[in-house]
Amino acid sequence: MNTRSALLVTATAVFLAGCGATTPAAGPAPTASVEAAAPAQALTITDPWVKAVKEGMTAAFGTLVNHTDSPITVVAGASPLSPEIELHEVVESDNKMIMRPKDGGFVVPARGSHELKPGGDHIMLMGVKEEVKPGAEIPLTLTLQEGPPLEFTAVGKDFAGAKEDYQPGTDH
Repeated sequence: MNTRSALLVTATAVFLAGCGATTPAAGPAPTASVEAAAPAQALTITDPWVKAVKEGMTAAFGTLVNHTDSPITVVAGASPLSPEIELHEVVESDNKMIMRPKDGGFVVPARGSHELKPGGDHIMLMGVKEEVKPGAEIPLTLTLQEGPPLEFTAVGKDFAGAKEDYQPGTDH
Protein backbone atom coordinates (compact mmCIF):
# COMPACT_ATOMS: atom_id res chain seq x y z
CA MET A 1 0.00 0.00 0.00
CA ASN A 2 1.51 3.36 -0.92
CA THR A 3 1.64 6.27 1.52
CA ARG A 4 -1.26 8.18 -0.05
CA SER A 5 -3.51 5.11 0.07
CA ALA A 6 -2.53 4.44 3.68
CA LEU A 7 -3.31 8.06 4.62
CA LEU A 8 -6.67 7.94 2.87
CA VAL A 9 -7.62 4.66 4.57
CA THR A 10 -6.53 6.02 7.96
CA ALA A 11 -8.36 9.35 7.52
CA THR A 12 -11.54 7.56 6.41
CA ALA A 13 -11.36 5.16 9.38
CA VAL A 14 -10.84 8.04 11.84
CA PHE A 15 -13.72 10.02 10.31
CA LEU A 16 -16.09 7.04 10.39
CA ALA A 17 -15.05 6.14 13.94
CA GLY A 18 -15.82 9.71 15.05
CA CYS A 19 -19.32 9.44 13.59
CA GLY A 20 -20.15 6.26 15.53
CA ALA A 21 -20.90 5.53 19.16
CA THR A 22 -19.08 7.41 21.90
CA THR A 23 -17.81 4.27 23.63
CA PRO A 24 -14.33 3.18 22.58
CA ALA A 25 -14.06 0.06 20.44
CA ALA A 26 -12.21 -2.93 21.83
CA GLY A 27 -9.29 -4.54 20.01
CA PRO A 28 -5.86 -3.59 18.76
CA ALA A 29 -5.19 -0.17 17.30
CA PRO A 30 -5.01 -0.03 13.50
CA THR A 31 -1.46 -0.09 12.06
CA ALA A 32 -2.25 1.98 8.96
CA SER A 33 -1.47 5.21 10.81
CA VAL A 34 2.01 3.92 11.69
CA GLU A 35 2.69 3.08 8.03
CA ALA A 36 1.35 6.46 6.91
CA ALA A 37 3.59 8.31 9.38
CA ALA A 38 6.76 6.72 7.95
CA PRO A 39 8.54 9.03 5.50
CA ALA A 40 8.34 8.01 1.86
CA GLN A 41 11.56 6.92 0.19
CA ALA A 42 13.07 9.73 -1.88
CA LEU A 43 13.91 7.47 -4.84
CA THR A 44 12.15 4.27 -5.91
CA ILE A 45 12.28 2.01 -8.95
CA THR A 46 9.32 0.50 -10.79
CA ASP A 47 9.41 -2.79 -12.71
CA PRO A 48 13.11 -3.58 -12.12
CA TRP A 49 14.48 -6.47 -14.21
CA VAL A 50 17.77 -8.02 -15.31
CA LYS A 51 18.43 -9.62 -18.69
CA ALA A 52 18.80 -13.41 -18.35
CA VAL A 53 22.35 -14.60 -19.16
CA LYS A 54 24.55 -17.70 -18.71
CA GLU A 55 27.55 -15.63 -17.53
CA GLY A 56 29.63 -12.61 -18.52
CA MET A 57 27.71 -9.35 -18.84
CA THR A 58 24.11 -8.41 -18.32
CA ALA A 59 22.15 -5.27 -17.55
CA ALA A 60 19.43 -4.08 -15.18
CA PHE A 61 16.51 -1.91 -16.18
CA GLY A 62 13.42 -0.22 -14.70
CA THR A 63 12.15 3.31 -14.10
CA LEU A 64 13.70 5.44 -11.34
CA VAL A 65 11.12 7.71 -9.70
CA ASN A 66 12.05 10.80 -7.67
CA HIS A 67 9.52 11.70 -4.96
CA THR A 68 11.29 14.91 -3.86
CA ASP A 69 11.43 18.54 -4.95
CA SER A 70 15.14 18.29 -5.87
CA PRO A 71 17.00 16.28 -8.52
CA ILE A 72 18.60 13.03 -7.33
CA THR A 73 21.81 11.70 -8.88
CA VAL A 74 22.60 7.97 -8.93
CA VAL A 75 26.40 7.66 -8.90
CA ALA A 76 27.12 3.92 -8.51
CA GLY A 77 25.64 0.46 -8.21
CA ALA A 78 26.41 -2.82 -6.45
CA SER A 79 25.13 -6.39 -6.45
CA PRO A 80 26.35 -9.73 -5.10
CA LEU A 81 25.85 -11.00 -8.69
CA SER A 82 28.61 -8.81 -10.14
CA PRO A 83 32.05 -7.70 -8.95
CA GLU A 84 31.91 -4.70 -11.28
CA ILE A 85 28.90 -2.51 -12.00
CA GLU A 86 28.83 0.62 -14.15
CA LEU A 87 26.08 3.09 -14.98
CA HIS A 88 25.89 3.14 -18.79
CA GLU A 89 24.38 5.11 -21.62
CA VAL A 90 23.96 4.17 -25.28
CA VAL A 91 25.13 6.74 -27.82
CA GLU A 92 25.73 6.88 -31.55
CA SER A 93 29.36 6.78 -32.66
CA ASP A 94 30.53 6.32 -36.27
CA ASN A 95 26.97 5.43 -37.35
CA LYS A 96 26.55 2.64 -34.80
CA MET A 97 25.16 2.47 -31.32
CA ILE A 98 27.68 1.84 -28.54
CA MET A 99 27.41 1.73 -24.77
CA ARG A 100 29.77 3.50 -22.42
CA PRO A 101 29.93 4.64 -18.79
CA LYS A 102 27.63 7.60 -18.16
CA ASP A 103 29.63 10.59 -16.92
CA GLY A 104 28.06 12.00 -13.77
CA GLY A 105 25.62 9.11 -13.33
CA PHE A 106 21.85 9.18 -13.81
CA VAL A 107 20.07 12.41 -12.85
CA VAL A 108 16.43 11.88 -11.91
CA PRO A 109 14.59 15.22 -12.10
CA ALA A 110 12.60 16.59 -9.17
CA ARG A 111 9.17 14.90 -9.03
CA GLY A 112 10.14 13.10 -12.24
CA SER A 113 11.44 9.81 -13.52
CA HIS A 114 14.39 8.40 -15.46
CA GLU A 115 13.90 5.28 -17.57
CA LEU A 116 16.57 2.58 -17.65
CA LYS A 117 15.91 0.56 -20.81
CA PRO A 118 17.59 -1.63 -23.42
CA GLY A 119 19.20 0.63 -25.99
CA GLY A 120 19.35 3.52 -23.50
CA ASP A 121 20.62 4.21 -20.00
CA HIS A 122 21.06 1.03 -17.94
CA ILE A 123 22.97 -0.57 -15.08
CA MET A 124 25.73 -2.79 -16.52
CA LEU A 125 26.75 -5.86 -14.52
CA MET A 126 30.12 -7.27 -15.63
CA GLY A 127 32.00 -10.39 -14.63
CA VAL A 128 28.80 -12.30 -13.83
CA LYS A 129 29.78 -15.88 -12.96
CA GLU A 130 26.30 -17.18 -12.09
CA GLU A 131 23.53 -17.86 -14.57
CA VAL A 132 20.62 -15.43 -14.38
CA LYS A 133 17.50 -17.40 -15.25
CA PRO A 134 14.05 -15.96 -15.96
CA GLY A 135 12.33 -15.40 -12.62
CA ALA A 136 15.60 -15.14 -10.65
CA GLU A 137 15.62 -12.46 -7.95
CA ILE A 138 18.72 -10.25 -8.14
CA PRO A 139 19.49 -7.85 -5.26
CA LEU A 140 20.85 -4.46 -6.32
CA THR A 141 21.87 -1.31 -4.47
CA LEU A 142 22.19 2.13 -6.05
CA THR A 143 24.38 4.75 -4.39
CA LEU A 144 23.02 8.28 -4.50
CA GLN A 145 25.09 11.46 -4.51
CA GLU A 146 23.21 12.49 -1.37
CA GLY A 147 20.98 10.45 0.89
CA PRO A 148 20.55 6.78 1.69
CA PRO A 149 21.09 4.14 -1.00
CA LEU A 150 18.23 2.57 -2.92
CA GLU A 151 18.04 -1.20 -2.35
CA PHE A 152 15.76 -3.31 -4.53
CA THR A 153 15.33 -6.71 -6.14
CA ALA A 154 15.20 -7.10 -9.92
CA VAL A 155 13.66 -10.11 -11.66
CA GLY A 156 15.48 -12.08 -14.38
CA LYS A 157 13.80 -11.89 -17.83
CA ASP A 158 14.55 -13.28 -21.28
CA PHE A 159 15.36 -10.49 -23.72
CA ALA A 160 16.95 -10.87 -27.15
CA GLY A 161 17.33 -7.23 -28.22
CA ALA A 162 19.76 -4.40 -27.48
CA LYS A 163 22.91 -5.86 -28.99
CA GLU A 164 25.00 -2.68 -28.76
CA ASP A 165 28.77 -2.82 -29.16
CA TYR A 166 30.52 -2.92 -25.79
CA GLN A 167 34.29 -2.53 -25.66
CA PRO A 168 35.49 -2.39 -22.04
CA GLY A 169 38.46 -0.19 -21.28
CA THR A 170 38.03 2.06 -24.31
CA ASP A 171 36.89 5.65 -24.32
CA HIS A 172 34.16 6.17 -26.93
